Amino acid sequence: MKCVEKNAGVSNRTTSFVLPLGATVNMDGTALYECVAAMFLAQAYGLQLGFVEQFTVVVVALVTSIGVAGIPAASLVAITIILTTIGLPVEAIGLILVTDRLLDMVRTSINVFSDSCGAVIIARSEGETDLLTKPHRTPAAPFKPDQHGL
Repeated sequence: MKCVEKNAGVSNRTTSFVLPLGATVNMDGTALYECVAAMFLAQAYGLQLGFVEQFTVVVVALVTSIGVAGIPAASLVAITIILTTIGLPVEAIGLILVTDRLLDMVRTSINVFSDSCGAVIIARSEGETDLLTKPHRTPAAPFKPDQHGL
């Protein structure tokens, strides 16, 4: 919240409403990961997914990503629902466990970035000006070495 207020110039009123709401329901990084993971696992198991099955994966991923907790590896629970929906065994999650921690960090950064973008969009729609146009923080003091050259 501090970064969006100071660096993007969004008001405290907007950030204090949009960012917590986005952190709760706007889990687009999680939804993307769930879709990609389900498609990968289907390919790994040799399951051909038609358009209807792929659309089902996307819809279920969007719905389950809303309820995913903001803790590491929480989306693995949601992936079990998707795998069951398309007829894959839950044990298939074992294939993605190795990379899940790293990808979890990427999911979180996507979620935070999209929430920040949402805050700026809402701020503009509410008539806030000078967003993203100039620095909204004081510049750092220039570096001056001390008597020892450090």
